[in-house]
Amino acid sequence: MFEILSYPFMQRAFIGGLLVGYLASYYGVFIVQRGLSFLGSGLAHAAFGGVAIGILLQTEPLWVSLPFTILVAIGITWIKEHTRLGGDTAIGIFFSVSMALGIIILSLQHTYSTSALTYLFGSILAVTWLDIIISGLMVLLSAALWPLWRRWAYSSFDQELAISDHLPVHRDDYILSILIAVTVVVAMKMVGIVLVAAFLVIPAAASRILSHTFRHMTLISIAIGVLSAFIGLYVSYFLDIPSGPAIILVQAGAFILALVVKQK
Repeated sequence: MFEILSYPFMQRAFIGGLLVGYLASYYGVFIVQRGLSFLGSGLAHAAFGGVAIGILLQTEPLWVSLPFTILVAIGITWIKEHTRLGGDTAIGIFFSVSMALGIIILSLQHTYSTSALTYLFGSILAVTWLDIIISGLMVLLSAALWPLWRRWAYSSFDQELAISDHLPVHRDDYILSILIAVTVVVAMKMVGIVLVAAFLVIPAAASRILSHTFRHMTLISIAIGVLSAFIGLYVSYFLDIPSGPAIILVQAGAFILALVVKQK
C-alpha cells in the first residue's frame, strides 16, 4: 500500500493534492454559500487566456496566468458591485472573452505545445516543487487570514446587514476573489480547467448537506477535500486511471453518501 510513496513523483502528487484539496475546499464553502458555483469554472477558463499568453511568450504559463486570472477576478467583482449585472453575467463575459483570446493566441503558434493540454486536462503526477511551494504559501496565507473568516461568513449569509454593521464588505470581496483566483490557477495545473470547478464545489456542497453551522460546513468541506485527494490518488494508481478525474469521482461519491446519510 505504501510502495507508491517510494516514487518521488507520487510524493509530490500526494503533497500537492492534499494542499490543493485543503485550499479548494476552504474557499469553496464561500462559493457555494454565495451561489457562485459558476465562478470556479469561469476563472479556470479565464486563466486559459493567461496560459496561452505564457506559451506565446515562451515563459512559464503559471507566472502569466496568475496575474491574468487575478485581474479577471477583480474585474468580475467590480462589475458585480458597480453595475446592475449579476455575478453570473460578469463571469460569463470574462469567461467567453478569455477563452476566445486563448484560442486565437494558440492558433498563432506554429508548433505543437503540450503545456496547453497539461492545463486543459491537468496532470497531478507532473506537479513540481514550485507548485507545492506556491500551494503551501497559500495555505499559510489562509491561516494568517483566518480572522477574516468570520467577516466573510457574515457577509455570505447577509451582505446588507454586514454593510449596515460597518464591515468592509466590498474590500473583503476583492480579497476573497483574489484568493480564489490564485487557488483556481494552482488547482488548474493539477486537475485541469475542465474539472477545477468540481474541485471547488463538490466538497463544499457535500458538507453543506451534512452541517448545521457554517463553521462545521468549513471543517467538513476541508476534510472531504483532503481525504478525497488522498483516496483518489491511491485509486488512480491501482486502477491505472487519470488521477484528477479519480479524485473528482471520489468527491462525487462523498456527495452521494452525504445525501444518503441526510435522508436517513
